[in-house]
Amino acid sequence: MAVHTWLVVKPADADAYTRWDVVGWGGGRVVRRNYAAPDAMWFGQRPSLLVDKRGEAAAALIPGIEAAVASYPFPEHYRSWPGPNSNTFVAHIGRSVPDLGLDLPPTAIGKDFRALDDSIGRAPSGGGVQLSLFGLAGMILAPEEGLEVNLLGLSVGIDVARPALRLPAIGRIGMTP
Repeated sequence: MAVHTWLVVKPADADAYTRWDVVGWGGGRVVRRNYAAPDAMWFGQRPSLLVDKRGEAAAALIPGIEAAVASYPFPEHYRSWPGPNSNTFVAHIGRSVPDLGLDLPPTAIGKDFRALDDSIGRAPSGGGVQLSLFGLAGMILAPEEGLEVNLLGLSVGIDVARPALRLPAIGRIGMTP
């Protein structure tokens, strides 16, 4: 029905990976650093890799990612639906670092959550445009996402660049991105 997303980075000189995600239990700040192992299962589900950047391409993105983590507008607020939640956090990273080329699946409930004073802007991929009223109603038109409509936190759309349907609870059906 829904997925939990997080971000993992490792600068070339680092000894270990750093995992950034939003977790709503435990009180205090919801943005967590190394809450779990980078490739840990989430409620029995193996993680799926959405973006894989390595070498110089990754090194160029890491400062922007770290700045986006620091600028996340909801560091102490969590709501499963319609957001802000873990997917809202990762969508914020994607909007802030367009070269990441992130395409969150339609099952990433919360990716479309935007505050009222930020209801129009970049899509979660960092390209195109998104209109969203608190993730309850809106739409996206972007190269990565295609055309997507959001109603009550559920997204349905069509990806024209890599032909596929984007469906709630199911995900992407079509060509592999």
